[in-house]
Amino acid sequence: MAIDDIRISDVIIKTFSDKLRRILETDVAVVGGGPAGLCASYHLAKRGYKVVVFERKLSIGGGMWGGGIMFNQIVVQKEGKQVIDEFGVGSVEVEPGYFAADSVETVTAIGSAACKAGATIMNLFSVEDVLIRDERVEGLVVNWSSVEIAGLHVDPISVSAKFVIDATGHAAEIARIIERKVGAKLLTPTGHVIGERPMWADVAEMLTLENTKEIYPHVYVAGMACNAVFGGPRMGPIFGGMLLSGKKVAELIGNRLEKLTKT
Repeated sequence: MAIDDIRISDVIIKTFSDKLRRILETDVAVVGGGPAGLCASYHLAKRGYKVVVFERKLSIGGGMWGGGIMFNQIVVQKEGKQVIDEFGVGSVEVEPGYFAADSVETVTAIGSAACKAGATIMNLFSVEDVLIRDERVEGLVVNWSSVEIAGLHVDPISVSAKFVIDATGHAAEIARIIERKVGAKLLTPTGHVIGERPMWADVAEMLTLENTKEIYPHVYVAGMACNAVFGGPRMGPIFGGMLLSGKKVAELIGNRLEKLTKT
């Protein structure tokens, strides 16, 4: 069969347009396709919820690809190992309690599992605003990342979501948008994004999980954004806390969605 260049283009446009229309209304919108966001999307999709991940960059995986100082190995503790085991990622206990895994294998395994579970990943999309109705977030305003990078004046589009997860890492972008544009008080001790503290992996891993919670009606934080919002330290190239945070936020939101469907 001869391959027609125009038919190739037509297939891409048709299928992408269909995908874009499908995600205009979703149960959960995850902002940030790093380890926490991907893990959350997998567990929510696995429960049967409609999930879309918006990732600004061309690639998903956040900082996990580079491991530490571009040595593409990551470390997880015992609890984190249980999470990567679910995705079939190989690991080795180098020292008691310190498990090493290949960062590329980990990212690709979790990303593949999320897609197969039914999550939709929209890379090259930036979130520039939120939809707030009745003092709660009900969706996002998105645009192409290239528009943002080029500084072009091109209007965005809106998507609705019953819940939003801020998994944007150190920047905590959704929390800051809400704080800046609405002047709303967040559910933190100060009512604001407190900011990330210096690295302390032991405390950071614990607080990442503890700070995985709702920060504004229908908006949750996961991963490194948790400590940025609540003032915890950063943790560096140990990724168990971020993966566990993604799993926890999926459980929290999944339980609420389950209650909503029963009412």
